Amino acid sequence: MRIDRRLAFIGIMLIMLSMVMATQFATTKISYSYTLVHPSNADIRFIGSDNASMGVKVLRVEGDNSSGNRNLILVFGTNLTENQNKTYTAAFGIVNEEKFPVYLTNITVSSTPADYMYVWAHGDRMLTSATKALWREGSIAGLTTASKSWLLGAGDQNAGNMSVGPGNAFPTPWDDTAHVRYSYCDTSAVNGTSDFVWIMVSFNIPDGAAAGAYTGTIYVNFRAAT
Repeated sequence: MRIDRRLAFIGIMLIMLSMVMATQFATTKISYSYTLVHPSNADIRFIGSDNASMGVKVLRVEGDNSSGNRNLILVFGTNLTENQNKTYTAAFGIVNEEKFPVYLTNITVSSTPADYMYVWAHGDRMLTSATKALWREGSIAGLTTASKSWLLGAGDQNAGNMSVGPGNAFPTPWDDTAHVRYSYCDTSAVNGTSDFVWIMVSFNIPDGAAAGAYTGTIYVNFRAAT
């Protein structure tokens, strides 16, 4: 009986050993590459247009554009007070350089100490009657990352211009003070055709708003259309 148990134990060990020996391990490798560039030269890039109250573009890079000094910031520089509204019809622009259409889905804002900001997407940088509301003072207006708020047309991988449509491109030169590319293009962007859109930002300060500095972060979300 003891012999049988020993044989059974040996048999189990042999089975377990064969299972371990049968397990296969492999290693392979795949190369990859990508390039880091200035935010105004990226595949989905940001450009300036409106000036802040101190005469420099609202959108800017606070640095010398060298590595580690290329973070974008919106500086409105506005001294507002209670019961006042101020609107930047083209606080910044978004340009798609991908060779396929991209949806601007939604925008969210975090603000300290309070949020009095409204954000829209629209085609005409001079108009205050914007097309698509993206953010309303603490609310995303029912939008999600699955929304199709604005369709940016396919780009041409050329950061030196933006296109209203085929054969209708406008330059986006450098602003050496704000350290970003910019445009004063007054030809309206067409949803679904043009590779750019303007972002309008408005501040609506209520009665009783606390005095002091207001800061925050704007999160801009995109999704490929293909």
